[in-house]
Amino acid sequence: MPRVVLLGPPGSGKGTQSEWVAHSLGVPHLSTGDLLRAAVREGTKLGLEADRFMREGRLVPDELVLAILGDRLSMPDCRDGFLLDGFPRNEVQAEALDRIAPIERVLSFEIPESALLERLTGRRSCPKCGTVYNIHTRPPRVADHCDNDGATLVHRSDDHEGAARTRLEVYRRETAPLLAFYAGRHVLFPIDATGAPDEVAARIRRVIG
Repeated sequence: MPRVVLLGPPGSGKGTQSEWVAHSLGVPHLSTGDLLRAAVREGTKLGLEADRFMREGRLVPDELVLAILGDRLSMPDCRDGFLLDGFPRNEVQAEALDRIAPIERVLSFEIPESALLERLTGRRSCPKCGTVYNIHTRPPRVADHCDNDGATLVHRSDDHEGAARTRLEVYRRETAPLLAFYAGRHVLFPIDATGAPDEVAARIRRVIG
């Protein structure tokens, strides 16, 4: 039963790889952000509680996130496994997740910080179709404009260098300790996340079979 977690700092490529990994394994791809938004949209009791925190600009408490996640994991399509992206974020969440559904494999995306900063600060996105570019590694054909619809590309505020460094520091402080946590459970599989997406996908394929 493939119960898989993707771990890695912002810009490491988890989002790029998550959909096809889930598809390859034949399991649903679960993002806690998507689950929270869905619960709010559907007006569930837990969703209404989460909405109160989100409207006030506060983090949704671990207990509430875990309750929403637990509900989702109890659904029939998760019976044969799942892929989690962006959760757990700390050891408390990891221990709680283990009580709900023990993780079988953790793919840790490894990449130098200099490459992460290049990816993050160079990222531009289309506000219309959502296509993501990188001015260093995957630039649009016409500078600052989407190849698909010509819309002016957006440089997100959290992708500017100062914000990007802050995001990486938060990851190092809060999430990186999970590497030792999962290594101690012998389920950690490092993935070299440098290079083109196809190269990274080939390395993942060798791990997941």
